[in-house]
Amino acid sequence: MGEGYRRDSQSGRNLLMTDLLARPYWYLRHGETDWNAEGRSQGRTDIPLNPTGEAQARQAGLVLARHLGEHPIARIVSSPLGRARRTAEIVAQVLAEHGAPLFQVDLDDGLKEVCFGDQEGKPMGNWYDSWIAGEYTPVDGESFAELRERAVCAINRATEAPGVPLVVCHGGMFRALRAAMGLKPNVRLPNATPMWAQPAGPAQPWELTAVS
Repeated sequence: MGEGYRRDSQSGRNLLMTDLLARPYWYLRHGETDWNAEGRSQGRTDIPLNPTGEAQARQAGLVLARHLGEHPIARIVSSPLGRARRTAEIVAQVLAEHGAPLFQVDLDDGLKEVCFGDQEGKPMGNWYDSWIAGEYTPVDGESFAELRERAVCAINRATEAPGVPLVVCHGGMFRALRAAMGLKPNVRLPNATPMWAQPAGPAQPWELTAVS
Protein backbone atom coordinates (compact mmCIF):
# COMPACT_ATOMS: atom_id res chain seq x y z
CA MET A 1 0.00 0.00 0.00
CA GLY A 2 1.65 3.24 -1.14
CA GLU A 3 2.34 6.37 0.84
CA GLY A 4 -0.76 8.50 1.38
CA TYR A 5 -3.12 5.51 1.61
CA ARG A 6 -4.72 3.61 4.47
CA ARG A 7 -6.62 0.31 4.63
CA ASP A 8 -10.20 0.28 5.84
CA SER A 9 -10.22 -2.52 8.41
CA GLN A 10 -13.90 -3.33 7.78
CA SER A 11 -14.13 -3.23 3.99
CA GLY A 12 -10.52 -4.11 3.17
CA ARG A 13 -10.39 -1.23 0.66
CA ASN A 14 -7.40 1.04 0.27
CA LEU A 15 -8.38 4.67 0.81
CA LEU A 16 -6.58 7.94 0.37
CA MET A 17 -5.70 9.59 3.66
CA THR A 18 -8.05 12.41 2.62
CA ASP A 19 -11.01 9.99 2.20
CA LEU A 20 -13.63 9.64 4.91
CA LEU A 21 -14.54 6.13 5.94
CA ALA A 22 -18.08 5.40 4.77
CA ARG A 23 -19.53 5.21 8.28
CA PRO A 24 -22.20 7.43 9.80
CA TYR A 25 -21.66 9.69 12.77
CA TRP A 26 -23.31 12.41 14.80
CA TYR A 27 -21.72 15.87 14.66
CA LEU A 28 -22.38 18.66 17.13
CA ARG A 29 -20.84 22.09 17.10
CA HIS A 30 -20.27 23.53 20.58
CA GLY A 31 -22.70 25.93 22.22
CA GLU A 32 -22.45 29.69 22.00
CA THR A 33 -19.56 31.73 23.41
CA ASP A 34 -19.33 35.48 23.88
CA TRP A 35 -17.10 35.68 20.80
CA ASN A 36 -19.74 33.83 18.77
CA ALA A 37 -22.33 36.34 19.92
CA GLU A 38 -20.00 39.20 18.98
CA GLY A 39 -19.22 37.74 15.54
CA ARG A 40 -15.51 37.29 16.23
CA SER A 41 -13.24 34.56 14.83
CA GLN A 42 -12.23 32.17 17.62
CA GLY A 43 -10.01 29.53 16.08
CA ARG A 44 -7.74 28.03 18.74
CA THR A 45 -8.45 30.78 21.29
CA ASP A 46 -10.07 28.91 24.17
CA ILE A 47 -13.23 30.93 24.82
CA PRO A 48 -15.69 29.25 27.24
CA LEU A 49 -19.40 28.73 26.77
CA ASN A 50 -21.59 31.59 27.89
CA PRO A 51 -24.92 30.94 29.71
CA THR A 52 -26.73 30.73 26.38
CA GLY A 53 -24.21 28.14 25.20
CA GLU A 54 -24.71 26.04 28.34
CA ALA A 55 -28.47 26.06 27.74
CA GLN A 56 -27.97 25.20 24.06
CA ALA A 57 -25.81 22.22 25.02
CA ARG A 58 -28.50 20.89 27.31
CA GLN A 59 -31.14 21.33 24.61
CA ALA A 60 -28.90 19.48 22.14
CA GLY A 61 -28.66 16.62 24.63
CA LEU A 62 -32.45 16.47 24.82
CA VAL A 63 -32.70 16.39 21.02
CA LEU A 64 -30.13 13.62 20.77
CA ALA A 65 -31.90 11.65 23.52
CA ARG A 66 -35.03 11.58 21.34
CA HIS A 67 -33.05 9.89 18.57
CA LEU A 68 -31.27 7.24 20.65
CA GLY A 69 -33.58 4.50 19.39
CA GLU A 70 -33.05 5.39 15.73
CA HIS A 71 -29.32 6.16 15.77
CA PRO A 72 -27.87 5.08 19.14
CA ILE A 73 -24.65 6.69 20.29
CA ALA A 74 -21.80 4.36 21.21
CA ARG A 75 -19.27 6.95 22.47
CA ILE A 76 -18.56 10.68 22.60
CA VAL A 77 -15.38 12.16 21.14
CA SER A 78 -14.61 15.84 21.55
CA SER A 79 -12.19 18.57 20.71
CA PRO A 80 -10.14 19.38 23.83
CA LEU A 81 -10.96 23.10 23.61
CA GLY A 82 -13.10 24.10 26.58
CA ARG A 83 -16.21 25.20 24.66
CA ALA A 84 -16.46 21.81 22.91
CA ARG A 85 -15.46 19.72 25.91
CA ARG A 86 -18.02 21.42 28.16
CA THR A 87 -20.72 20.95 25.51
CA ALA A 88 -19.85 17.25 25.31
CA GLU A 89 -19.95 16.85 29.10
CA ILE A 90 -23.39 18.49 29.33
CA VAL A 91 -24.72 16.31 26.51
CA ALA A 92 -23.32 13.17 28.15
CA GLN A 93 -25.09 14.04 31.40
CA VAL A 94 -28.41 14.71 29.65
CA LEU A 95 -28.19 11.45 27.70
CA ALA A 96 -27.54 9.57 30.93
CA GLU A 97 -30.62 11.19 32.45
CA HIS A 98 -32.61 9.69 29.56
CA GLY A 99 -31.41 6.12 29.73
CA ALA A 100 -28.04 6.13 27.96
CA PRO A 101 -24.84 5.09 29.71
CA LEU A 102 -22.90 7.94 31.29
CA PHE A 103 -20.33 8.30 28.55
CA GLN A 104 -16.79 9.33 29.32
CA VAL A 105 -15.83 12.11 26.92
CA ASP A 106 -12.77 11.07 24.91
CA LEU A 107 -10.59 13.96 23.71
CA ASP A 108 -8.78 14.05 20.36
CA ASP A 109 -6.32 16.85 19.63
CA GLY A 110 -7.02 16.36 15.93
CA LEU A 111 -10.50 17.80 16.49
CA LYS A 112 -9.23 21.20 17.65
CA GLU A 113 -10.63 24.13 15.74
CA VAL A 114 -8.62 25.52 12.82
CA CYS A 115 -5.86 27.92 13.79
CA PHE A 116 -6.88 31.30 12.36
CA GLY A 117 -3.59 32.95 13.27
CA ASP A 118 -3.74 36.74 13.26
CA GLN A 119 -7.48 36.69 12.48
CA GLU A 120 -8.39 35.31 15.91
CA GLY A 121 -10.33 37.78 17.99
CA LYS A 122 -11.14 39.94 14.98
CA PRO A 123 -14.61 40.35 13.44
CA MET A 124 -15.38 37.58 10.97
CA GLY A 125 -14.51 38.82 7.49
CA ASN A 126 -15.33 37.86 3.93
CA TRP A 127 -12.15 35.85 3.33
CA TYR A 128 -13.54 32.34 3.94
CA ASP A 129 -14.10 31.57 0.25
CA SER A 130 -10.50 32.55 -0.57
CA TRP A 131 -9.24 30.48 2.35
CA ILE A 132 -11.21 27.43 1.23
CA ALA A 133 -9.94 27.87 -2.35
CA GLY A 134 -6.35 27.90 -1.09
CA GLU A 135 -5.79 31.49 -2.20
CA TYR A 136 -5.41 32.94 1.30
CA THR A 137 -4.25 31.70 4.71
CA PRO A 138 -4.16 34.01 7.74
CA VAL A 139 -0.69 34.89 9.01
CA ASP A 140 0.44 32.11 11.39
CA GLY A 141 -2.77 30.26 10.52
CA GLU A 142 -3.66 26.86 9.09
CA SER A 143 -4.47 26.34 5.43
CA PHE A 144 -7.81 24.81 4.47
CA ALA A 145 -6.01 21.84 2.88
CA GLU A 146 -4.16 21.16 6.13
CA LEU A 147 -7.38 21.45 8.09
CA ARG A 148 -9.24 19.09 5.78
CA GLU A 149 -6.58 16.39 6.08
CA ARG A 150 -6.53 16.72 9.86
CA ALA A 151 -10.33 16.70 10.09
CA VAL A 152 -10.66 13.56 7.96
CA CYS A 153 -8.04 11.70 10.00
CA ALA A 154 -9.78 12.65 13.26
CA ILE A 155 -13.25 11.60 12.08
CA ASN A 156 -11.85 8.33 10.75
CA ARG A 157 -10.34 7.62 14.17
CA ALA A 158 -13.75 8.30 15.73
CA THR A 159 -15.68 6.06 13.32
CA GLU A 160 -13.23 3.18 12.99
CA ALA A 161 -14.44 1.41 16.13
CA PRO A 162 -17.84 -0.33 16.10
CA GLY A 163 -20.91 1.78 16.78
CA VAL A 164 -21.82 5.37 16.00
CA PRO A 165 -19.84 8.17 17.66
CA LEU A 166 -21.00 11.63 18.61
CA VAL A 167 -18.28 14.09 17.60
CA VAL A 168 -18.41 17.42 19.43
CA CYS A 169 -16.37 19.96 17.59
CA HIS A 170 -16.26 23.32 15.77
CA GLY A 171 -17.66 25.30 12.85
CA GLY A 172 -14.43 25.66 10.87
CA MET A 173 -13.79 21.95 11.19
CA PHE A 174 -17.26 21.28 9.82
CA ARG A 175 -16.51 23.30 6.70
CA ALA A 176 -13.53 21.03 6.06
CA LEU A 177 -15.64 17.93 6.62
CA ARG A 178 -18.32 19.22 4.26
CA ALA A 179 -15.63 19.51 1.59
CA ALA A 180 -14.50 15.94 2.29
CA MET A 181 -18.13 14.77 2.06
CA GLY A 182 -18.52 16.28 -1.42
CA LEU A 183 -20.72 19.14 -0.21
CA LYS A 184 -20.47 22.91 -0.55
CA PRO A 185 -17.98 23.78 2.21
CA ASN A 186 -18.64 27.40 3.13
CA VAL A 187 -21.90 26.83 5.00
CA ARG A 188 -22.19 28.01 8.58
CA LEU A 189 -23.29 25.43 11.14
CA PRO A 190 -25.34 27.00 13.97
CA ASN A 191 -24.20 26.43 17.53
CA ALA A 192 -25.34 23.21 19.19
CA THR A 193 -27.34 21.86 16.24
CA PRO A 194 -27.07 18.04 16.09
CA MET A 195 -26.27 16.80 12.59
CA TRP A 196 -26.64 13.22 11.37
CA ALA A 197 -23.98 12.45 8.74
CA GLN A 198 -24.79 9.48 6.50
CA PRO A 199 -22.57 8.22 3.65
CA ALA A 200 -24.30 7.83 0.30
CA GLY A 201 -23.34 5.68 -2.68
CA PRO A 202 -19.95 5.62 -4.44
CA ALA A 203 -18.92 9.04 -5.80
CA GLN A 204 -22.04 10.58 -4.25
CA PRO A 205 -22.02 13.37 -1.65
CA TRP A 206 -22.92 12.50 1.89
CA GLU A 207 -26.36 13.22 3.36
CA LEU A 208 -26.53 15.65 6.26
CA THR A 209 -29.65 15.98 8.39
CA ALA A 210 -30.18 18.54 11.14
CA VAL A 211 -32.40 16.91 13.78
CA SER A 212 -34.76 18.52 16.24
